[in-house]
Formats: sequence, C-alpha cells, structure tokens
Amino acid sequence: MQQGGSVPEPGYPFSAIVGQDQLRLSLILCAVHPGIGGVLVRGEKGTAKSTVVRALATLLPAVEDEEGSRPAKLVELPVGATEDRVVGSIDLEKVLRDGERAFQPGLLAAAHRGVLYVDEVNLLHDHLVDVLLDAAAMGRVHVERDGVSHSHPAQFVLVGTMNPEEGELRPQLLDRFGLAVDVTASRDVDVRMNVVRRRMNYERDPHAFAAQFRNDDIAVAEQILAARTILDDVELSDKELRRIAALCASFDVDGMRADLVLARTAAAHAAWRGASEVTEEDVRVAAELALPHRRRRDPFDEPGIDDKQLDDAMRDAAEQAEQQPDPDPDPTPDGDGGAPAPDSAERTESSESSPSSPDDETTGAPEPQASGAGKNKQAGTPGAQFKARLLEVPGVGEGAPGRRSRSRSSHGRSVRPTTERGTGLHLVGTLFAAAEHQVVRGRTSGRLMLEPADLRGAIKEGREGNLIVFVVDASGSMAARDRLSAVTGAVLSLLRDAYQRRDKVAVITVRGAEAETVLPPTSSVDVAVTRLRNMKTGGRSPLAQGFVKARDLVLRERVRDPLRRALMVALTDGRATGGTDPVGRARIAAARIASDKIASVVVDCESGMVRLGLAADFAARLGGGYVALEDLSAEQVTAVVRAAA
Repeated sequence: MQQGGSVPEPGYPFSAIVGQDQLRLSLILCAVHPGIGGVLVRGEKGTAKSTVVRALATLLPAVEDEEGSRPAKLVELPVGATEDRVVGSIDLEKVLRDGERAFQPGLLAAAHRGVLYVDEVNLLHDHLVDVLLDAAAMGRVHVERDGVSHSHPAQFVLVGTMNPEEGELRPQLLDRFGLAVDVTASRDVDVRMNVVRRRMNYERDPHAFAAQFRNDDIAVAEQILAARTILDDVELSDKELRRIAALCASFDVDGMRADLVLARTAAAHAAWRGASEVTEEDVRVAAELALPHRRRRDPFDEPGIDDKQLDDAMRDAAEQAEQQPDPDPDPTPDGDGGAPAPDSAERTESSESSPSSPDDETTGAPEPQASGAGKNKQAGTPGAQFKARLLEVPGVGEGAPGRRSRSRSSHGRSVRPTTERGTGLHLVGTLFAAAEHQVVRGRTSGRLMLEPADLRGAIKEGREGNLIVFVVDASGSMAARDRLSAVTGAVLSLLRDAYQRRDKVAVITVRGAEAETVLPPTSSVDVAVTRLRNMKTGGRSPLAQGFVKARDLVLRERVRDPLRRALMVALTDGRATGGTDPVGRARIAAARIASDKIASVVVDCESGMVRLGLAADFAARLGGGYVALEDLSAEQVTAVVRAAA
C-alpha cells in the first residue's frame, strides 16, 4: 500500500530476489561493461525475469547531462513499436511550425546510460532486433532516412526476455546477444517457500520490505560503480587471451564475436571482483554466459553446454594458454583463421530404427521387408536436408509479421503515399503535396501552410508469417523403398524454412485407418521436428481424411486468427487407398479446400520408372501449386512457388 496516498511504491529490491544467480550476475556484468552487448533471458513464465530487470535499473549510477544529475532510466520497448519510434524520425512539429528540418530521437536515445528492456523479444520484428543489437554493440545510433542524417550515443544495458514456448529467436539473432541465460523455477522446496514468503511480504508493505534490503542494494550499486571505474585498467594478458581463443575454437563457434564478448565479460567480471587482471576464474564465468547459445547453429539444435563439456574445454584451453605464441603464424588460405563450419545437412539425427518398407497397399503387392518388419514402423533416418525454395501465399495479406508472404501492415516500410486511408502519416508525401500550393496560399516565409487535402497516408508493405499445415502421407506406398526417408528430410527442410520465416505450423499424418493431427498449430517449430521424427509409418492411405482434417483445422484457425493466412503443404504420391472409392472421396475433399480459398501446394513424392501422376491431379483439383520432391531445393530451382488462391 502507499503511505499517505502520494508516495509511489518502490520496486522489488534487486537484493531480495531469491536464486537466479546467473541472471543477476549477467545483468551486473553488462551494467559494468555495456559493450558486452546485452543479455537474452530465456525461461518459462513466472520466473521473475521482468522483476529482476526492473530492479537492476535502480542500481545503475546516476546520469550527468545538461539538466544535471538524474537516475538512470528503464525504457521499455513494446513489441508493436515502429522503427520510427525506436530509432527516431523527423520532428514533425518543427517542420510544420518553423519549416525547419529537425530530428526527433527515439527510444534508443531515451535509454542512453540506462536499461532498454524488450519483453517477448522473440516476437519483435527481425529488422528491429537487428537495429537494437547494432546499437548495443556500437554504443551509437546512425539514422539515414527521409533526408535526415543523424548520429547520437546510445550506450545502454540491453535486456530481452522471452518464453521459448512462444517461438525461438533465429540462431543469427541469438548470436548477436552478448550473454544468454536460461531461467527456471527452482524445484527446491525451501527456495520456493522463500520466494513466496518474500513476495507476500512485499505486497503487504512495499516500503517496509524495500527498507530491509536498501543497504544491500546500495552496496551492489557502489560495487558496480567501482567496477566501472577500474574496468579500463584491468589487464587481459596474452595467456588469458589465448585461453579465450582456445575455448571459442574448441566449441567451433562462428566468427569472432564470441571471442570479443568473452574477453569483455571476463574483464568485467574481474573488475566486479575488484581484481586488476583477468584470471582463469573470470574466463570460465564468461564462458558459461557467452558460449552456450552460440553453439546453436541449426534452429533445431538444443542450446546449452553441460558442465563436463565445459570442464574438458577448459582443460584443453589451459594447455593452449601455457604455449608460447608463434611469432610468425602462417595465414590460412581463406584468410580468416577459421575452419569451415560443417554442413548443417550432415547434422541430422537418426531414430532408433532404420527406414522400413511396409506393404504397398495401392498395388496390393508386398514390398520387400526387413526381418520382423510390420506395418507400424518409425519414420527412420531423415534424408538429406536442404534450403527449401520459397512456398508463398499469393496476394497481399495483413497477418502477423514474418518473412514469407507479402503483407500490408503498420510495421512495414513505406512504399508510397496515398490520398486514401493509410497506415500513419506519409510525411514526405504530405510536404510535397503542400509545397505545390504555397504560392497560391500566399506564403512568403515562416510556417508551412497546410490544409486537410494535403495530408497523405502511408501505404506500408512487408512480409507476414503464415500458418503452414503439413499433410504428410506416411502410408505403406510412401514408405516403400526408403522413400519416406527422403520425404522426412524434405519436411525437416520445410520446417526449418517455416522457423526462419516465423510461421506457425501444424502437422497432420495420413496412415492406416485415419488421419491424425500430431501437432496442433504452434509457433514452437522444434516441437514439430520431435513429433515428425517419432512418426509411425505403414498401412493404407486415407488421403481424403487428411484433406478434410486440414480444411477443418484451417477454418477453425480463421475464426481464432482471421488475419493469418494459411498454406496447406501436402507431401504425397497421391495413391489414396482404403474404403470405398478412396480416390474419388479425396478429389471431393480437395475440391472443397479449393472452394474455401485455402492456398495449397502439393509436393509430389512419387518415384520410380512408372508414375501415375495422381499427385499432379490432386494439385489441379486443389487449385494450388505443384512441385516435384526433387525440385523442392532452392539450389536447384530459384523460382517461387505461389499457391493459387
């Protein structure tokens, strides 16, 4: 409660937070050295991510500026923010009032020497994440737009929080964060009791609770300030620098960013301890915070480093640290000193059993089977993966931001002004429209004379994420002759593409007596990979049921999220079997999908010398796109497959 009705409630004290030691340390180190590049906090809901970040801002040293001394700010960047709001734009008031071209700073300028906090950073537009991370790494913002050239300092502690269940950050963006911490709720009963007790005490009397930890918070703030003061004098010896380089090389991280972050973090940790030089202890702490998320090259790789891996790497790095440097090392042929990263296509996982060859029930003739093979088999080892060609929904949508199909939204880039309703004001178009009439309106100097007819809206276009519904034929005819191995590799490639384009996905498998929705629509694409690798195969092919389930799923999602457009991707050889007139029923189901204007692409998985062409027939009845499995690779075919609507 508030005392006297006028004193604002204090925030939750930093020192009162129970557990989350790695998170608190990573935030402190970035406060000591903002050049580390920020902290990404990944964790389930209810783990005090936001509480810790807000508490940190109160510990930062006061800021001295033109107006005197003021506390450091905590600036929160909403997920729906525009690029103008983030980096700044033309000061419209000065333009209209004085005719003067001036710059109005954005949130990055407001966060200078404070904390910039982005909750649900995984839902932020990718181009905005790039802007934030560039500013955090360089300490400055450069703006070149709308005829304005401006640069200003932006040194802040960048903190992004996210729940992985709502979708992951792309590995390229993960690498741009200096440090990353995974947080979970403790399973220790005493710790959980302490968390609840302290929170209830805070809610009962925030002022009294904050007073209990005021001295502890002051001590932390003073230690941060002292560490900042001595940071530039902390020595990083060649021995420890060699240890850092050896660690990064042993974990095969891409580029040199990891080495720089590791060095800065180790120096910050030494300064935090009050030491004058970096030691092995500082390097290990830095490695625990800076390396785990950089090992995740592939979207479906698990992030993290276990203690044994780090112990082994530190032992090897210690041997390297004791070696004397080569006075004249030979340059590598490519000049960058790094070994080429292994192809991601070679990092596929194998399931417990090899690909099965169940009965081909379309022809009625049994295919050769391994000893003991039955009709319910695992999908087997996925085939080679590749960069998939773009499958795109036609037209222009208005769905959630992504990277697949064209869209019109408030978050895209202005493509032209309009006299009709647009998204916000198209400033340049408005000024040009008004400029033509200034003489007629009698303006000789001073303010620009505007009239309502001069106003121009902005038409903005970008890219949207779609709902990709995979209908995977896992029947006996598909599993024959290891065909499903190639199909599984193709689906994994398409799932990786969906991950990178920020789509939601759903997976329906067709086999046996019915079609099954093995994964309802989700943004967590890596879950789809797990389900796919555990997929059963064999039996008949009730393709009609697969189409019916896909249609029902899309129509339900249209009610829940009417702006997110759907694309059905069917991977099948088209050999519908089971029941009375299976092909006819599948054709009717396909026609209904076409009548509901659901975009679709059929990936023809038929192989062999004799081909029936049934998949192409279904593609025509669906009114969508068609592509052969062997032509799905972007390396082979550069054309974009647009599904007919």
